[in-house]
Amino acid sequence: MQKIAQQFFRGAPVSVAITALCAIVYAVMAVQSRSLDSVVWDSVGAELVLWGPETRGAGLVRALTAGFVHLSATHLVLNMLMLAVIGTEVERAVGSGPYAVAYAAGILGSSAAVLQFAFLTPTAGASGALYALMAVFVAIAYRRHVDPRPALILLAGNVVYTLVASDVSVWGHAGGLVAGALMAWPLTSPSVRTRWVAAWVALAVCTVSTVCTVCTASAG
Repeated sequence: MQKIAQQFFRGAPVSVAITALCAIVYAVMAVQSRSLDSVVWDSVGAELVLWGPETRGAGLVRALTAGFVHLSATHLVLNMLMLAVIGTEVERAVGSGPYAVAYAAGILGSSAAVLQFAFLTPTAGASGALYALMAVFVAIAYRRHVDPRPALILLAGNVVYTLVASDVSVWGHAGGLVAGALMAWPLTSPSVRTRWVAAWVALAVCTVSTVCTVCTASAG
């Protein structure tokens, strides 16, 4: 098991850090709530989850922290497995620095969509960022001139799951996917400079979108 984990995460320190942070946050919530499946509302998770009415002022940080909160052990494991498969590949392809910035952009793109279209729905999890990474994963296949069908099938399967499942954030997934699609091609450029610019521009756009959405809701 250790060798498998090392193989997945080799050359992907940011993915390792994200996995560790998500696991630590979940462990703290599980201890505080004395539960493995209902961990959010009786723990520090209640202060981290994305919920529109609590995002005003300093609460806006929830738009980012929610990406590291998971609602159950199953939720955590499934997302971290996807991160091990997709995130590590993307990180090795684009570089750890641009990857970290792009990952944050994916979280905020997801949060912006949730705040715009599901303001009163509590939301948490890394899946918004993972949808952004899936879009980038498709671009990597095209950049490398390899068969893109596995990446496209993975993306399509997850989109279908989003549409048919009853316990997922449709807008969170959609927002992450849009953010990823918009930055995917320049983020996978052979030019390191272009990758950095793409990641930072995406983060700036998603941040501004999130702030504007909250301000508009507050004014209303």
